[in-house]
Amino acid sequence: MFNILVSIVKIVLGFVMLIKGADFFVDGAAAVAKKLGVPELVIGLTIVAMGTSAPEAAVSLSAAIAGNNGISIGNVIGSNIMNIWVILGITSVIITLKVKPATVKVDIPFMIICTIVMITWGIVGGRLTRLTGIVFLLALFSYMGYLIWYSKHTDSSDEGENVKDIKLWLIPIFIIGGLFVIVLGSKIAVAGAADIARLFGVSDRVIGLTIVALGTSLPELMTSVTAARKGSADIAIGNIVGSNLFNILFILGLTTLIIPLPYLGEGANFLIDGFVALAASLSLLIFVAKKKQLGRLGGIIMLLCYAAYFVYLLF
Repeated sequence: MFNILVSIVKIVLGFVMLIKGADFFVDGAAAVAKKLGVPELVIGLTIVAMGTSAPEAAVSLSAAIAGNNGISIGNVIGSNIMNIWVILGITSVIITLKVKPATVKVDIPFMIICTIVMITWGIVGGRLTRLTGIVFLLALFSYMGYLIWYSKHTDSSDEGENVKDIKLWLIPIFIIGGLFVIVLGSKIAVAGAADIARLFGVSDRVIGLTIVALGTSLPELMTSVTAARKGSADIAIGNIVGSNLFNILFILGLTTLIIPLPYLGEGANFLIDGFVALAASLSLLIFVAKKKQLGRLGGIIMLLCYAAYFVYLLF
């Protein structure tokens, strides 16, 4: 019993450190960009977007280095499923979410394509290789280039991130300190999750798809629900889609570039989970394609879908 409590404390402490570390890192990096004259919108589309994916990135890298491959890939796939079916599900139950046409026409289809590529690569080769990482990172840079181009050709003046005004001497402390806390928090969280898996005889895959995915998705959950409560419901879906794209392209890209990860075989089996992530992405497109919004009924259906998937994981 004591060992279980210690493991839970490790996970909670690790998640808190991940979230706070990401906040400090984003504030510091954004402050540097602002002082260099980079537009706030571009900061929001690049630095802040990467910052919100920092917990997932740190956990996946730490897990891969520690040999917990199930947690590494499971964290990404689980986060993507949870972001759509749970976070958007909860948020749309609170308030109807409006979707911008570009999100429906470009961002969501691109997310679906990236998910299909991940699944296909994993099935055909049985693992995500360094070549996978290179392709994903190149796709990420291309997508970021599109976002910057799109921001310059549309009226996006109200979408920029509010960058904190940090004193020059504090910026290195924010950046270095934030990164240190992120790395340390990821190691603690992964260690706690691995302990839980061993104690209960649960696979790294299930732990990564559930507990770790929930913890690393907390920033997205808080951001989306807060935005909805403040009446900024139109940004919630865009943020989630962007986060999912960064999860696949940035996190899996960076992780597999350093350490190739098994997808099928070698103790890993993400065949069903990958298709569930694809189903979640397709369901989002189906719900928002016609009316450009996600309402309460769609949110309830999404939550029920995740409940069914969670039961599948348990049994």
